[in-house]
Amino acid sequence: MPTYTITELAEEFAITPRAIRFYEDHGILNPKREGVGGRHRVYPARERTRLKLTLRGKRLGFTLSEIKDLIDMYESPKDTQPQLQRFLGLLQHHREKLEQQREDLELTLSEIAAHEEECRQLLVEGKSRSSSTRTRRKAVAA
Repeated sequence: MPTYTITELAEEFAITPRAIRFYEDHGILNPKREGVGGRHRVYPARERTRLKLTLRGKRLGFTLSEIKDLIDMYESPKDTQPQLQRFLGLLQHHREKLEQQREDLELTLSEIAAHEEECRQLLVEGKSRSSSTRTRRKAVAA
Protein backbone atom coordinates (compact mmCIF):
# COMPACT_ATOMS: atom_id res chain seq x y z
CA MET A 1 0.00 0.00 0.00
CA PRO A 2 1.44 3.41 -0.94
CA THR A 3 2.53 5.93 1.66
CA TYR A 4 3.20 9.64 1.38
CA THR A 5 5.37 12.20 3.13
CA ILE A 6 3.99 15.49 4.36
CA THR A 7 5.87 17.24 1.55
CA GLU A 8 4.37 14.98 -1.11
CA LEU A 9 0.84 15.60 0.15
CA ALA A 10 1.42 19.33 0.45
CA GLU A 11 2.64 19.49 -3.15
CA GLU A 12 -0.12 17.24 -4.48
CA PHE A 13 -2.91 19.30 -2.91
CA ALA A 14 -1.17 22.70 -3.21
CA ILE A 15 -1.27 23.40 0.52
CA THR A 16 1.43 23.94 3.11
CA PRO A 17 2.82 21.30 5.46
CA ARG A 18 1.61 23.62 8.22
CA ALA A 19 -1.98 23.17 7.00
CA ILE A 20 -1.56 19.39 7.15
CA ARG A 21 -0.22 19.61 10.71
CA PHE A 22 -3.20 21.85 11.56
CA TYR A 23 -5.57 19.08 10.43
CA GLU A 24 -3.58 16.64 12.56
CA ASP A 25 -3.99 18.93 15.57
CA HIS A 26 -7.76 18.81 15.03
CA GLY A 27 -7.81 15.02 14.92
CA ILE A 28 -8.73 14.80 11.25
CA LEU A 29 -5.43 13.22 10.18
CA ASN A 30 -3.39 10.70 12.09
CA PRO A 31 -0.12 9.81 10.33
CA LYS A 32 2.14 6.98 11.32
CA ARG A 33 5.45 8.01 12.87
CA GLU A 34 8.75 6.55 11.77
CA GLY A 35 12.44 7.16 12.34
CA VAL A 36 14.29 8.12 15.48
CA GLY A 37 11.80 9.37 18.05
CA GLY A 38 8.98 9.19 15.49
CA ARG A 39 10.11 12.41 13.84
CA HIS A 40 9.00 11.49 10.31
CA ARG A 41 5.34 11.49 9.41
CA VAL A 42 4.16 8.80 7.02
CA TYR A 43 0.68 9.05 5.57
CA PRO A 44 -0.99 5.86 4.29
CA ALA A 45 -3.56 6.02 1.48
CA ARG A 46 -6.35 6.26 4.09
CA GLU A 47 -4.91 9.53 5.45
CA ARG A 48 -4.49 10.90 1.92
CA THR A 49 -8.19 10.22 1.32
CA ARG A 50 -9.09 11.92 4.60
CA LEU A 51 -7.06 14.98 3.55
CA LYS A 52 -8.76 15.04 0.15
CA LEU A 53 -12.21 14.88 1.78
CA THR A 54 -11.18 17.58 4.27
CA LEU A 55 -10.15 19.97 1.51
CA ARG A 56 -13.35 19.24 -0.41
CA GLY A 57 -15.38 19.95 2.74
CA LYS A 58 -13.56 23.25 3.23
CA ARG A 59 -14.32 24.28 -0.36
CA LEU A 60 -17.97 23.49 0.28
CA GLY A 61 -17.96 25.67 3.39
CA PHE A 62 -18.18 23.03 6.12
CA THR A 63 -16.54 23.71 9.48
CA LEU A 64 -13.66 21.52 10.63
CA SER A 65 -15.93 19.93 13.20
CA GLU A 66 -18.52 19.08 10.53
CA ILE A 67 -15.80 17.75 8.24
CA LYS A 68 -14.40 15.53 10.98
CA ASP A 69 -17.88 14.17 11.73
CA LEU A 70 -18.53 13.45 8.06
CA ILE A 71 -15.17 11.78 7.51
CA ASP A 72 -15.55 9.71 10.65
CA MET A 73 -18.92 8.53 9.32
CA TYR A 74 -17.15 7.00 6.33
CA GLU A 75 -15.20 4.80 8.72
CA SER A 76 -18.30 3.25 10.31
CA PRO A 77 -20.92 1.06 8.62
CA LYS A 78 -22.60 3.24 6.01
CA ASP A 79 -26.15 1.98 6.43
CA THR A 80 -26.75 2.76 10.08
CA GLN A 81 -29.82 4.82 10.86
CA PRO A 82 -28.04 7.25 13.24
CA GLN A 83 -25.28 7.86 10.69
CA LEU A 84 -27.77 8.64 7.94
CA GLN A 85 -29.83 10.90 10.24
CA ARG A 86 -26.71 12.82 11.29
CA PHE A 87 -25.56 13.20 7.69
CA LEU A 88 -29.00 14.39 6.61
CA GLY A 89 -29.04 16.93 9.44
CA LEU A 90 -25.62 18.28 8.44
CA LEU A 91 -26.70 18.59 4.83
CA GLN A 92 -29.93 20.42 5.74
CA HIS A 93 -28.06 22.82 8.02
CA HIS A 94 -25.46 23.49 5.34
CA ARG A 95 -28.16 24.04 2.69
CA GLU A 96 -29.92 26.61 4.90
CA LYS A 97 -26.63 28.42 5.48
CA LEU A 98 -25.84 28.50 1.75
CA GLU A 99 -29.34 29.71 0.86
CA GLN A 100 -28.98 32.56 3.35
CA GLN A 101 -25.59 33.44 1.85
CA ARG A 102 -27.15 33.42 -1.62
CA GLU A 103 -29.87 35.83 -0.46
CA ASP A 104 -27.22 38.07 1.08
CA LEU A 105 -25.18 37.97 -2.13
CA GLU A 106 -28.19 38.80 -4.29
CA LEU A 107 -29.04 41.77 -2.06
CA THR A 108 -25.44 42.99 -2.12
CA LEU A 109 -25.23 42.62 -5.91
CA SER A 110 -28.45 44.58 -6.27
CA GLU A 111 -27.07 47.36 -4.09
CA ILE A 112 -23.84 47.42 -6.10
CA ALA A 113 -25.81 47.68 -9.36
CA ALA A 114 -27.77 50.64 -7.95
CA HIS A 115 -24.55 52.40 -6.91
CA GLU A 116 -22.99 51.73 -10.31
CA GLU A 117 -26.00 53.24 -12.06
CA GLU A 118 -25.92 56.26 -9.75
CA CYS A 119 -22.22 56.79 -10.52
CA ARG A 120 -22.83 56.51 -14.27
CA GLN A 121 -25.63 59.09 -14.03
CA LEU A 122 -23.42 61.47 -12.09
CA LEU A 123 -20.66 61.04 -14.67
CA VAL A 124 -23.08 61.77 -17.52
CA GLU A 125 -24.45 64.82 -15.71
CA GLY A 126 -20.91 65.97 -14.94
CA LYS A 127 -19.91 65.73 -18.61
CA SER A 128 -22.93 67.70 -19.76
CA ARG A 129 -22.27 70.37 -17.13
CA SER A 130 -18.62 70.56 -18.18
CA SER A 131 -19.48 70.93 -21.87
CA SER A 132 -22.13 73.60 -21.18
CA THR A 133 -19.66 75.50 -18.98
CA ARG A 134 -17.07 75.38 -21.79
CA THR A 135 -19.68 76.59 -24.28
CA ARG A 136 -20.57 79.54 -22.03
CA ARG A 137 -16.89 80.41 -21.56
CA LYS A 138 -16.36 80.43 -25.32
CA ALA A 139 -19.42 82.63 -25.83
CA VAL A 140 -18.22 85.11 -23.20
CA ALA A 141 -14.71 85.14 -24.64
CA ALA A 142 -16.03 85.85 -28.14
